[in-house]
Amino acid sequence: MEYKSTDEKLQTVKSSPDIVSHLVPNTEDCRKCENKSCQYVCPAGVYEWTDWDNRMLVKFENCLECGACRVACDKQSLVWKYPKSGYGITYKQG
Repeated sequence: MEYKSTDEKLQTVKSSPDIVSHLVPNTEDCRKCENKSCQYVCPAGVYEWTDWDNRMLVKFENCLECGACRVACDKQSLVWKYPKSGYGITYKQG
């Protein structure tokens, strides 16, 4: 079996993002969170804390739908749903 790098594997992913986020963090809980774990566990870099407006920026269109953020959230305050039918990630062999 041939080894493929993560970048090579990610090139086999097709994404059709919706215009509405399927990831909704609780802003107040994010402000109180010391770890902001979602920023570090997300392989797609979806979450970014913005100091200038004291909120979590969610780049949901990059989401790989792995669910790591939901598991890592210390406060369990992330509403995480699969995108509506026809949107989101399509994985293919490659």
